[in-house]
Amino acid sequence: MSLQALGITSGYHRNRPVLENVSLEIPPGRLIGLTGPSGTGKSTLARILASLDAPWSGEVRIDGSPVVGTKFSVPAALRGTVSMLFQSPRASTDPRQTLASIIGQPGDIAGRTIDVVALAAEVGLTPDLLSRRPHQVSDGQLQRACLARSLAQQPKYLICDEATAMLDAATTAALIRLIESRATETGVGVLLISHDRELLGACCDVVHDLDGIRA
Repeated sequence: MSLQALGITSGYHRNRPVLENVSLEIPPGRLIGLTGPSGTGKSTLARILASLDAPWSGEVRIDGSPVVGTKFSVPAALRGTVSMLFQSPRASTDPRQTLASIIGQPGDIAGRTIDVVALAAEVGLTPDLLSRRPHQVSDGQLQRACLARSLAQQPKYLICDEATAMLDAATTAALIRLIESRATETGVGVLLISHDRELLGACCDVVHDLDGIRA
């Protein structure tokens, strides 16, 4: 039982791969760190693990099942199993939506009810913020809403791609505590991608350098 990348090769141009034969495993209930220089394919690997992009070769497996397709073409049984928290909350939200709508989005897609107020409270958002739109809140508050949206998806695996890079130290610490708590309480497996090796070393069970997981 784990989220696995097996022999992944991919990139932006066919003759210039940024990932070559990369393998990585995220077990349930554990925080796995991934670091490496800019431009080495960390975000590319994250998008492939989240089924947002397909690799050129290799495969992703979720609890032993190979993932076929991307986005909404992924089989229903696997869709929503992996959620992704992006670096920029403003780039990953609709500026016309309220925070309540952002958090409740997975429920709208899946046709189920989300307890938006409870999720907001879990990530440290007060009820008065839920009627506000992205331009009316701070980056930290908006990223908390994005984390709540990811948790509303009820994923088995959570990928955080430089999710704290734009946040101050206090907000970063608060979000990491929330993610650690979720991993412990619900068994969600977490991949934390960051340039901050000190941060990863403090909170992750294992930290990989991307160059070290190339075969």
